Parts: sequence; structure tokens; C-alpha cells
Amino acid sequence: MKLNDLAQKVDLAFKDNNLIQQAFIHRSYLNENKEFASSNERLEFLGDSILSLLVSEYLFKEYPDFSEGQLTNLRSSVVKTTTLAQIAKELRLGGLLLLSHGEEEGGGRQNTSILADTFEAFLGAVFLDQGLLSAKKILSVFLFPLLTNILRDKKYKDAKSEFQEIVQEDKKVSPVYKVLDQKGPDHAKEFTIGVYVENILYGTGQGKSKQEGEMKAAEEALNKWQAKK
Repeated sequence: MKLNDLAQKVDLAFKDNNLIQQAFIHRSYLNENKEFASSNERLEFLGDSILSLLVSEYLFKEYPDFSEGQLTNLRSSVVKTTTLAQIAKELRLGGLLLLSHGEEEGGGRQNTSILADTFEAFLGAVFLDQGLLSAKKILSVFLFPLLTNILRDKKYKDAKSEFQEIVQEDKKVSPVYKVLDQKGPDHAKEFTIGVYVENILYGTGQGKSKQEGEMKAAEEALNKWQAKK
């Protein structure tokens, strides 16, 4: 997989290949290589904001009868980690990732969280390289069509709420979220959160806030719970 192949898949002509390449530099790669000075995390930050803006605009225009709460839940459903990772796989972004040997051996190219973050970084890079309309074009082709199934199956509750409802109905208890790790300076903390049911760990998630980590942990737990049924 090369950048030219990716450009063809998204039907864009990249202006700055170095900028697009930056979207695929995982932070683990920097520990073993001095070729690059920074990872894709800043682009991921930007891409997350672009994603939220464009999805919010689309939902606002397409679903005029939805309340603020319904729009929020629908947005959470369509931008969740598993959905973004699905798109990243469709675009074969994993093949472009630069990873450490350890991350590579650990299956980093198929890691749901890494793939979702990479898609956000790529979206941020496209925005800088091509502008907002090109970023919207990618979402129009690869993300917005997924809303049809989400609405049809009524899968537009956020993962944390949905997991809580399922667990309470099945076990008569509520999930418990715990901070497993936190690192980074105060202005750029990253939290690892675990969600437990009856002291059994069902999912973990990383985020720049505890809330984001809890949501990602709930997504993983929900997928595992449903797979067992």
C-alpha cells in the first residue's frame, strides 16, 4: 500500500505527501527511529475536531426532526472507534502505518483503537492539504452511508448507555469504570480506563479525558458482550 494507492481510493491528488505521511507515524515508531520528529497525534487532534464538525453539520441538515439528545447519540454512534476502524480497514490505512517492532508484533496494524486514531489523523491531514470540502468528500463516501444501517437497527445510543442497560437487565448490577493508567503532562493527559462487571474486566479504552476513555472501554465491552450472546 502506497500513498498513490490511497489517493486513488479517496479520489484526491495530494499536494504535500510529507504531510499525508505524517498521519501514519504512530508514537511507538519514534522510540526506535529518529527519522521523524513527531507522531500523528497532533493531526489526530485536528481530525477529531473536523470529524465532529462535519458529522454534526450533516446530521443537523439531514435530520431536522431529531432533538439535540438524539443528534448527540447518533453522532456518538457514527464516530465511535469501531466504525472509524472499519473505514480505516476499508481504506487499508494499516498498511501505511509506521510502528515500532513491538507494536508491529502485537498486531498494531489491526488494532481497532490505532486504526480509528489513524483515520482521524488522516482526515486532519486531508483538511490541511486539501481543505474542508475534500475532508467532507471522504466522509460522504465512507462514513455517512453507514447512518442508514444505524438508524434502521436503532443503534444510536452511546456505547456507555447501551452497555449499562444491557448489564443491568442481565446481571442486575451496573458496570464499574476504573482508571488503570494515566500518562503525559497535565495539559495533554492520556487515560486508560477499564470497565468491570462483577469484578471481571470486559473492556479497556484510551482517551484524552476520562470520559473518552470510558466511552471507548464501553465500546470494546459491548462488542465482547454481544459476541458471547
